[in-house]
Amino acid sequence: MLMTLLTLVLVGAGGAIGGQNGAFFALVMAGVMNFGSYWFSDKVVIKMYKGEEVTSGPLYEVVAEICQQNDLIMPKVFVLPQATPNAFATGRNPQHAVVAATQGITQILTREELKGVMAHEMAHVQNRDILIGSIAATIAGAISFMSHMAQWAMIFGGGRDDEDSNPLAMIGMMILAPIAAMLVQMAISRSREYGADATGARYCGNPHALASALRKLESSNRRAPMTSANEATAHMFIVNPLKAGGMRNLFSTHPPMEERISRLEGMQI
Repeated sequence: MLMTLLTLVLVGAGGAIGGQNGAFFALVMAGVMNFGSYWFSDKVVIKMYKGEEVTSGPLYEVVAEICQQNDLIMPKVFVLPQATPNAFATGRNPQHAVVAATQGITQILTREELKGVMAHEMAHVQNRDILIGSIAATIAGAISFMSHMAQWAMIFGGGRDDEDSNPLAMIGMMILAPIAAMLVQMAISRSREYGADATGARYCGNPHALASALRKLESSNRRAPMTSANEATAHMFIVNPLKAGGMRNLFSTHPPMEERISRLEGMQI
């Protein structure tokens, strides 16, 4: 439903700002820009955070156990050198998936809690959340691209010449459409987090362990946010690695932690 809403925003913005041709051109441009990110996300993000692949140890063993118990394809497992506890998943499909966790995560979580966190990340892989997020980013990017092009067209005297066009309505759409697209994109990201929590709880068989892990991770990241975290990749982590507050909460890619924990503690498996 949220993807449908985002598509409607694209259609509406395209009609008001750039017409059908403008909307199609913007969508193609945004698609090209996001394709590389989607296709090579595993290599790019792991390199960004200086991850090292492991084939043994507690993290690898927990992921292998989850895959064996749920008949899932074993992903590559990486450890990140950061001390702030966190984890993420990436990769274009289950056959090319990567799950990663920071060194700090094994220092504060029990084995059952760690299993819950990695089950959440495996849920992202199986639910194709990386693909869905890329599609949402492409549509939102197309809307933003159209808005910027329309602004430049108005500055230099170009733009649409339709007699029925309303300049005020066009300006309003230029301002509001990118904001609406971003809000819907963030809502999609939050809904996928709820879905990964629920699926991950079933994979590990212990929703309370995942809830407990989230509580610990949230507390640790509030006290000491990840200094090396990039805002463009913050949505990938199981908890927001950046310092939250103010307007940032409105545009957060992560649901309220209290609600996530409440849902998990109310689950029965």
